[in-house]
Amino acid sequence: MRPLRNPVIRTTLSWLLTRWLRFCYATIRWTHENEQLAEEVWAEGGGVIPAFWHSRLALSSASWPHDRAQPTRALVSLSPDGQFIADTLAALGFPAIRGSSEKPGKPGAAKGGSVALREIVRQLKVGGAAVTPDGPRGPARQMGEGLPVMARLSGAPVLFIGLSCKPALRLKSWDRALVPLPFGRGAIVWDRASYPVGGDLAEVTADWTMRLTAVEARADALTGLERI
Repeated sequence: MRPLRNPVIRTTLSWLLTRWLRFCYATIRWTHENEQLAEEVWAEGGGVIPAFWHSRLALSSASWPHDRAQPTRALVSLSPDGQFIADTLAALGFPAIRGSSEKPGKPGAAKGGSVALREIVRQLKVGGAAVTPDGPRGPARQMGEGLPVMARLSGAPVLFIGLSCKPALRLKSWDRALVPLPFGRGAIVWDRASYPVGGDLAEVTADWTMRLTAVEARADALTGLERI
């Protein structure tokens, strides 16, 4: 049996990870770049879609100040691993929207994806819905059409968030996920976009892929983290 399928093990590991992340967030020396773009969105209130690549999921909570940013939920897959992530994010202040961004044709993808999309659109009327547009299984840094479709349907602005820290652990997962270590350097870099009126979905997806990768690369440059 996989460890994360055991509720007791999953809850214990989530508790430990939550406290580790909070300790790291508090001791990392953060650099913020273009944060005024996010401040404008937070001041406006209403819907917003924070987006970051899946490999930086463990850093994402550090970018969202609960005292002035919109209440935000996170799109998390329906897998057992997704439940572990959902538990951890909920403890950090981001309740989950459970759904699937699997590729079309896979069992349950259409059902899970459509249910999640409807819930996200409802959420975006009142607050934020955070997504990793290359999740849950990649390929890494390749954006599907889900994020642009959410932005088009809701009219909500998108905040691209580049996240980095050094030193950090890199997991041997498909996305080479980054786990922070304390007392290092961190960086959060912002960009903002809205779905253009009459925009071509494929062109918007390609442009947004480059922009999200660009802010992540800039964050890595600020911390000195080697790009993979």
